[in-house]
Amino acid sequence: MTKNKKITKAVFPVAGLGTRFLPATKASPKEMLPVVDKPLIQYAVEEAAAAGITEMIFVTGRGKRTIEDHFDKAYELEAELHLKGKHKVLHEVRNMLPPNVQYVYVRQPEALGLGHAVLCARHLVGDEPFAVILADDLIDAKTPVMKQMTDLYAKKQHSILGVVNVAREETSQYGIVDSKVVGKRVSKLRGIVEKPKPEDAPSTLSVVGRYILNPQIFAELEKIQAGVGKEIQLTDGIASLLKRESIFAYEFEGTRYDCGSKLGYLKATVALGMKHAEVGAAFSAHMAEAGLAESAAMKKGAKKSAKKNMKKSPAGKTAKTARMPTAKKR
Repeated sequence: MTKNKKITKAVFPVAGLGTRFLPATKASPKEMLPVVDKPLIQYAVEEAAAAGITEMIFVTGRGKRTIEDHFDKAYELEAELHLKGKHKVLHEVRNMLPPNVQYVYVRQPEALGLGHAVLCARHLVGDEPFAVILADDLIDAKTPVMKQMTDLYAKKQHSILGVVNVAREETSQYGIVDSKVVGKRVSKLRGIVEKPKPEDAPSTLSVVGRYILNPQIFAELEKIQAGVGKEIQLTDGIASLLKRESIFAYEFEGTRYDCGSKLGYLKATVALGMKHAEVGAAFSAHMAEAGLAESAAMKKGAKKSAKKNMKKSPAGKTAKTARMPTAKKR
């Protein structure tokens, strides 16, 4: 266990191919997909910075150069904005993140899993506890989730996994923990398994893209063999580390959007769009109007369908032919 250490480094595994978003991700990293006016990776880095983390370590792959460019200084763009008097936008570009933040990049030569990606950053992390943040998981929270977790780490000084409850039929998509509750939103791990079948899952608490890990995880990752999907799974490394030291699960406060899926990405765009300082009010009004229009259209469609079925059904015909003729006045 590493005592009395603060979390100052975060690892961002960004070498994935993003196949679920093809063709959009054929030439552009999935981490650069925008949610309103910021790419996913920027939300992740801002969350880390809000937790006091000052060194951002990106584990990249081929075709990810635009991530480096995004966090680099853009002299030509800044000059153009200044020339055109767009000072507000210029200020936003120049002040995306605090000036004391450093960005470091290392390549993952092969896509061999999340555990392997974390292992690629070992020489940059050194003998310090560190965070791992997956940009796919965008979490909207009043207190940034990584800040919640670093505060907990300051008390526990043990590795911490961010977890959420999922439907049992979804357990085969996640790492699932077996744990015992030891405090508010905190439980102590007894075990962890990667993508179990619903009938085999020890619980429905799934690990999502937020981790704080002690540096001993690297030694465990080096020893493990390729597991599920012929990849080196971070989950297997955590299970191995659990044999040597305590690990905690933390049910964070906030709404998580799985932006690795199209539906989750769309939900995040709508939710954050409605909160956006510039367009939130107008977008919320549009969504309300669209909702009313959709509701009216659905009601109209239901009425048409009911009338159509009435004409086709035997009961409808009987009711129509059974109508008595109107009596004539004499």
